[in-house]
Amino acid sequence: MKDILRAGIAVPPLRVADVAYNTAEITKKIEQAHEAGVTVLTFPELSLTGYTCGDLFLSEILLERAAQALCLLASAVPDTMLVAVGAPLLVDGQVYNCAVILSGGKIVGAVPKTFLPTYGAGEERRHFSPASALNRTALITLGCFTFPVDAELLFRAADGTAVGVEICEDLAAPLPPSTCLALAGAEVILGLAAAHEVVTGREKRRNSVVEQSKRTKAAYLFAGAGKDESTADLIFSGHSMIAMAGKLEAENANAIDSDYLLVSDLDLGKIRHDRRHDRTFGECASHYGFSGSMEAVDLPLSLAASDGALLKVSRLPFVPDDKATRTKHCAEIFEMQASALARRLTVIGGKLTIGISGGLDSTLALLVAVRAMDKLGLPHSNITAVTMPCFGTSDETLSNALELMEKLGVTAMEIPIRDAVLQHFKDIGHAPDDFSVTFENSQARERTQVLMDLANKRGGIVLGTGDLSEMALGWCTYNGDHMSMYGVNCDVPKTLIRWIIETVIEQGHLPDARDVLYRIIDTPISPELLPPDAVGKIAQKTEDIVGPYALHDFFIFYTVRYGYRPTKIFALAEKAFAGVFDGETIKKWLTVFTKRFFTQQFKRNCVPDGIKIGSVALSPRGDWHMPSDASAAAWLQEIEEIKI
Repeated sequence: MKDILRAGIAVPPLRVADVAYNTAEITKKIEQAHEAGVTVLTFPELSLTGYTCGDLFLSEILLERAAQALCLLASAVPDTMLVAVGAPLLVDGQVYNCAVILSGGKIVGAVPKTFLPTYGAGEERRHFSPASALNRTALITLGCFTFPVDAELLFRAADGTAVGVEICEDLAAPLPPSTCLALAGAEVILGLAAAHEVVTGREKRRNSVVEQSKRTKAAYLFAGAGKDESTADLIFSGHSMIAMAGKLEAENANAIDSDYLLVSDLDLGKIRHDRRHDRTFGECASHYGFSGSMEAVDLPLSLAASDGALLKVSRLPFVPDDKATRTKHCAEIFEMQASALARRLTVIGGKLTIGISGGLDSTLALLVAVRAMDKLGLPHSNITAVTMPCFGTSDETLSNALELMEKLGVTAMEIPIRDAVLQHFKDIGHAPDDFSVTFENSQARERTQVLMDLANKRGGIVLGTGDLSEMALGWCTYNGDHMSMYGVNCDVPKTLIRWIIETVIEQGHLPDARDVLYRIIDTPISPELLPPDAVGKIAQKTEDIVGPYALHDFFIFYTVRYGYRPTKIFALAEKAFAGVFDGETIKKWLTVFTKRFFTQQFKRNCVPDGIKIGSVALSPRGDWHMPSDASAAAWLQEIEEIKI
């Protein structure tokens, strides 16, 4: 799969100062990682000798054995891998704490540690010189390998993937080398470390690594020295993790650990998109002179070569998998919606009119409206909630709508629109048994007219209920439910709405409405514009017509958030929905989505104001600028060529 890299961290068993033993264990881990399909692998700081060698680092025999071992290890690295091993190197008579880079049977470069700790338990300047002591890129020879030694080296693969390296304390600096490396083009940072353990240390390291991966828009592999380093007054935990763009992708499980391989597939397409999209990143690189500033070691291998089998792809990218995180996320969105609406009401007056269908979208909008009134200290009766039954209204949704309005204490109105729509059919010469788009849209526009005129009569504005998914698909009637004075759900995807309502229930905001709210979130999604079945149940289900919202929200996320091409979205969807939708089904609805996303831009170009709540938004005034007449031909052709 394009842009997917399989990254690995290896923490082998270790004997301090026993280079032969350590070399054998490192070789085993390289072989294990190669069998697992890893293309980028890093070991901890000074993993070849051990970090806690003390004054032995100045011993001629230790340095000699380490140099010999590096030549042996190089021959163990296949052409498909880049491996970083921690080792002491003697350069121009000085010893440096280095990450030595091996690839294709060769030593291709070494990166010395920039900042050496001299506080607490750290005393590295006793043995090592900092990178600044080199003053230039040094070329040294070990065995038959001649290679550069420099803190400012990039290792660039033939597929364009760029790798940078920093060592332990470097990450703690106010301006870490990894920041400079990322601005110079590094997409993957290898962080070799030997941090001794202290209480809360694991959490602090995790936060530091995740935050740095976010700030640099890069993948960060932090390899921590294992428990076998523990000696005298210090204990080492072997804490390692892989983070990318602010998200923890993998972490070793045990608090005190050693002898393991941590592997994760990373989608570098995400950081490549974000670097293109975020002009600040590129401008910062240019402003501080990092663009093209570092020497690159070109490698004849492809690092982004994984099949993506280990890639974590959420089926519902807008919905956190973890319940605690999801609840926090949904509660935050609900408060954002209510606060934004309350702010709007302080400007235009504290009255609202809203259409209530008994479905998810209008229910969430009504709950937000009630919460906004509470924030302003205004009565719920300032909300005029209107249900407008017509040809497709089911007994269940009408009953739910009426009960919900009663439980929330809003001003409730039931205005049947059947006769008005029939009169409209007569006026335009449309047969009542012609269930075409005219039949459906006439009802949507009549409902909007009723709401607009009621808002004029009672004062205030019409609160829109349409969501992000409908906006992306254009699944709304132009100048019907498409229009309002404020769209409170405009940035909330369909797959997230039920969870926000459930969070409102669980947090006990509206205990009297608990039962009816649970019934509503279990109701099938429907515009209810065609007649119900013989027993009064919903006959017209949106997902039967336009496709599963789980798929469409998936497509929206990767199209808008990361700008992925259809083939990659399809591959990710196949992985995420394995066992749920087959390839033919995914391809069918991806085609529908692409056609609708392009052709319905004209509706998005004139939507009302609405609050932005996440990184995926379609407001033409903010996040998404697209011409109404853009052609989808290239996208549709690529979908057509997908082989099932």
